[in-house]
Amino acid sequence: MKFRKKPVVIEAWQFNGDLSGAPSWVEMDWFAGESLHITTLEGTMRADVGDWIIKGIKGELYPCKPDIFEATYDAVDKCPNLDCKDGYINLCGDDVQVCPTCNGEKP
Repeated sequence: MKFRKKPVVIEAWQFNGDLSGAPSWVEMDWFAGESLHITTLEGTMRADVGDWIIKGIKGELYPCKPDIFEATYDAVDKCPNLDCKDGYINLCGDDVQVCPTCNGEKP
């Protein structure tokens, strides 16, 4: 059997060696210049400069290498429909797609 990943929206931050721009949800065990160590569901894992720190749908954190992140995730933004409370749209270059929550219509 083959499976497709469900389309979920996650939060992510790319570690650039500087923690000044880190979102408040990034919790680390320790930071050592070129790497930081975070607690994941699988134990402590290291993230190197350029890696993405992902906050999963249940609040779990894990690092992701940039090439895997690019192959797996697309940028999204809140739905421009002000009446849509939890919809997102893909921002894939010129290919902006309709929000799957409201389908571009007002409730």
